[in-house]
This record gives sequence, C-alpha cells and structure tokens, in this order.
Amino acid sequence: MNTPKAAIGFKEFVALIAALTALNALAIDAMLPALPQIGAALHVATDNDRQWVITAYLLGVSSTQLVYGVLADRFGRKPVLLTGVGLYAVFAVAAAFATSFPQLVLARGLMGAGAAAVQVLAVSLVRDRFAGAQMARVMSLTFMVFLTAPVVAPSIGQAIMVVSSWRMIFGFLAAFSMVLLTWASLRLPETLRMEDRLPLEVGRIAQAFRTVLRSRITVGYMLAAACVLGGLFGFINSVQQVFTDIFHAPTIFPAIFACIAIGMAAASLLNSRIVERLGVRYVSHRALLGFITFAALHWAVARSGHESIVTFAVLQGAMMFCFGMVAANFASIAMEPLGHVAGTGSSIYGSITMAVGSTLGFVIGQQFDGTAVPLTTGYVLCGVAALGIVAVTERGALFPTTAVATD
Repeated sequence: MNTPKAAIGFKEFVALIAALTALNALAIDAMLPALPQIGAALHVATDNDRQWVITAYLLGVSSTQLVYGVLADRFGRKPVLLTGVGLYAVFAVAAAFATSFPQLVLARGLMGAGAAAVQVLAVSLVRDRFAGAQMARVMSLTFMVFLTAPVVAPSIGQAIMVVSSWRMIFGFLAAFSMVLLTWASLRLPETLRMEDRLPLEVGRIAQAFRTVLRSRITVGYMLAAACVLGGLFGFINSVQQVFTDIFHAPTIFPAIFACIAIGMAAASLLNSRIVERLGVRYVSHRALLGFITFAALHWAVARSGHESIVTFAVLQGAMMFCFGMVAANFASIAMEPLGHVAGTGSSIYGSITMAVGSTLGFVIGQQFDGTAVPLTTGYVLCGVAALGIVAVTERGALFPTTAVATD
C-alpha cells in the first residue's frame, strides 16, 4: 500500500478532513447573500423559488452517497475521495457559466453529487482510524474546525459580489476545491487495508445493506439526525428572506449568521472535551432536549409578534449550540456498530439523513410567509420527531445518568 513519505499527523489529519467537509458548507452558505442577485440575473419567478439553489445541491449530495460508499469499500477511500472533489470543481465552473436558472440548478445538483464523496469518505476515514468516544471526539473537533466555514462563507460571498458578480463565488469554490485536491493527493494516506477491501458483488453489497438497515441503533439515530438536520436546512433556506423581508437588514445578515455559526463551533469544542467523560448518549440526549426547548421558546416569540433581530439571533444561536452537540454524537452512535462496513454504512447514513433533512428543510422553507412562524414551527416539529425516534430506538432509556451504562 502506497502512503506519503511522512505519515500525516493527528492535527493535520483533522485539519484536512475538516477542510474537505467545509467544501459543503462553503457551497451552501457562500451562496446565501447572492440569492437575490441570482434571482434577478436569471429571471426567477418568485423569491421562494430561489431556494432551489440550496436544495438542488443538497439533493445532489444525497443522490450518490450510496454509490461512493460501495466504491470506497472496494477501491479504497483515497481514489474515490479525489474523484468526488474533482467533480465538485468541474461543476462549480459549470455553475459559474450558467445562462439560465435550470442550468444553474442542474450544475448545482451535479456539484453536490461530486461533494457526496466528501460527505461519505470524511466519516469513513475517521472511522477507519478511531472508534467509540475517541471517534466522537475526533468528529467533534472536525466539526468544530469545519464550522469556521459558515462563519466566514456569507461574508466571502458578499465580499466577492462587491468586487465582481455572483458567478465569481463559483470560481472561488472551484479554486478552493483544487487546493484541497492537491493537499489530499499529496498527504492523505489510504486508510483501508487491502485485506479489508470488499468485492463488487451484488450479494455482498446486499448483505452490507442488510447489516446497516437491521441495526436498530444505526437506523434510529440516522432518522433522528435527519429530523434535526431538517430544522437546520429550513433555517438555511429561509434565513436570507428572514433578514430581507422581516428585518429589512440584509447587510447585517453575514454578521449574525457568523455569530450563530460560532455558537455551533463552540458547542463542538465543548463536546470534544466532555464526551469521553460523560458519554455520547448522555450529552446528545440532553442537547436534543435543549434544542426542542429553545425552538419552542422561539416559536412562542415569533407567534406573539415580538420577533426582533436580537431575539432571532439569541434564540437561533442557542438552538444551533444544541445542534452542534447533537450532530456529531448522533453520527458516532449510528456508526459504532458498523466498523466492518464503514464505507457502506456512512454512505447510507449520509444519503438518508441528507435526503430526508433537505426535503424537510425545503418544505419548511417553502412555507415562508413573511414571518418567522413557519420556520420556528418546523424547528419544534423536527426536534420533537427526533426525540420520539430516539426514545423508540433506546426503548425508552433516555437521558442516561452515567456513561458506562450506555456507551
């Protein structure tokens, strides 16, 4: 097996995986300030239709993850990863030259289809090297680093439009992906041993799928994560319209968005420091309850007609802080039983959570009516659904008091 001359260290490994996963965050969040300009340039009929720029990408990410997972278990993690990043760069360029909204939506979908490799392989690469609470810690650190992308992405998009057009945002994404393609090609080792590679046999693939889908823990936490993710995508689809149509303050949107993202990063940092001591379930169950509590309070404020930039930022930040402690831990719990089929497992996990989450987020976004009520209602429903699924999955054993009993 060929590996780089110098083995990649822990910090560089986390940084590279985080930077690769940041490709998705940049592709989504850098576009948010540009949606009105895209709509005007490409003659989009309604404001809500502009949300397809986000949703098409997310659906693209969900569409090919199953294929990448199977290929990664057969040919190794690295070649599949590099192929996906290359496709991301190609279709970012295609999006930059789109002359109609359908062309842009198609390019965005295909760009997401390339990025799906990153979505699958990031989890698989971590799972190949770590397990249990240590895996949760590494994923949380990765999550924390990659969350710097949402902090700066809207500002990057807005800054690019000051000196150029929205098309150059795609040029930036293409250039950044090529930098990461070079870095991974030179420094990332292959983490799947030759003896662990699985043949492309229908029976074997079907067995791997059965192994994943028969795991109550995997399926339960996968569906719960999808519900919580639906709330996040509802926010991403609607947030530009919230600041433009409700608060009439589109220029401060990147700053508020950055503050919310910083809260998520802080939650991931805290999670990385407490999860091994307290336990994955101990932390994530309580974080989910916090998400629901803040979502309900946010709904009540919006419903009362007293929503302001301050209340929106504070309550949204509190919710996303809780989300930051849920996401990495739910993924770790779901993946823990799947060490021998990690590639297939992470592809199924990523595909289903992204497909269900993006669909829920699109439905929530399409309800936007000039108030924050539909958005906050979606938060509450997604959070309650996630808690119900976790309760069924754990057979009622929620909120464990010790790590030893559950993790």
